[in-house]
Amino acid sequence: MKEINELKELFNSQKLAVLATYNKNQPHGCLVAFASSGDLKHLLFATKRNTRKYNDIYLNTRVAMLIDNRSNRESDFEQAVAVTAKGSAREPDSSQRDKWKALYISKHPQLAAFVNNPDVVVIRIDVEEYCIAGFNSTHFIKL
Repeated sequence: MKEINELKELFNSQKLAVLATYNKNQPHGCLVAFASSGDLKHLLFATKRNTRKYNDIYLNTRVAMLIDNRSNRESDFEQAVAVTAKGSAREPDSSQRDKWKALYISKHPQLAAFVNNPDVVVIRIDVEEYCIAGFNSTHFIKL
């Protein structure tokens, strides 16, 4: 599928995304380094357990993550693409933790020390839908 290949290319080319959480009637957005599974069914990010995003997810697993290819140039208005992934986030169970951590570190080897800190966890988002938006079009991919 052409769209899946385009998503894979985008996700491989970008290192950062915006994570959106929600708690106590307040939205929260933050910049995170992310990785994706090969089948695009999962997105990953790492965080310390004492952060707002971790607490928000603990109380409400529904999240969105925005990944885009903007370059902050005028051409972005017509050429940039933004993908919003919607799904549920959770800390993987102990039998899967090493698998997801290894995938995350393979994309971000410079963050290995951070990720291996006992206070840090790799969070997995189980993606339900992608919204792909460009200047003149928006379409959805349900997983």
